[in-house]
Amino acid sequence: MKSGLDTPGKLVRAYSDTYFCVVCARSRMYVGRFVVVGPGVGAYRVSSRSFPNRTIVERDGLLTVVPTEDAEATDNPYVSYNCVRESDGRAVVGNGSHVDPITEKLDLGYPPRDALVSGLFSLDYEKDDYDTPRIAGVVGAEEAYVGIVRKDALLVRAVAEPTLVATYEKDSPEAYALDADTPEGAAREVLDAAFEHAVCAAGVTVDDEVSVAFADNE
Repeated sequence: MKSGLDTPGKLVRAYSDTYFCVVCARSRMYVGRFVVVGPGVGAYRVSSRSFPNRTIVERDGLLTVVPTEDAEATDNPYVSYNCVRESDGRAVVGNGSHVDPITEKLDLGYPPRDALVSGLFSLDYEKDDYDTPRIAGVVGAEEAYVGIVRKDALLVRAVAEPTLVATYEKDSPEAYALDADTPEGAAREVLDAAFEHAVCAAGVTVDDEVSVAFADNE
């Protein structure tokens, strides 16, 4: 009896199709919320299966994640928060309320590494059903730091190139090809990244000044 894969050509085609499917599945994984930071540029993306009806609003350079007008009411404390704040020529990006104490520590003169450690350690990972990590980054014109607090670890690193850390799957810092050099470009680039359930995104650049932008998943 002959199978449907009885010729080299069919075997190659079947292998190629299988490989393509595996690559697609990996590239479309759900990583949850994530930050990308490097010297001079940073971005943050909201990815969500549970609360997709959210957007970002700007008030004097402060970017805040909020529910959309048609979102169902919720008392979940992790739905709305400041995701980008400025501090003395630097920008802080992150996925929760820890962005505020990190910024405040920078305002007090803490080095970026210490501000990240303090803010992440004091608020710890989110006490939800998934023990969701808190992630954050500090972007300066010439330097950048990224951090994550998980249930099992607290990691803070200086980075010399764009680096990603996410709440799920990619929960250790890794290099990421962020090509944008404008806040609008950074926001759009991470929003369009090949990870599932994109909702909205923020972008920031730091040179002589801090510039911010945001994008929605239209």
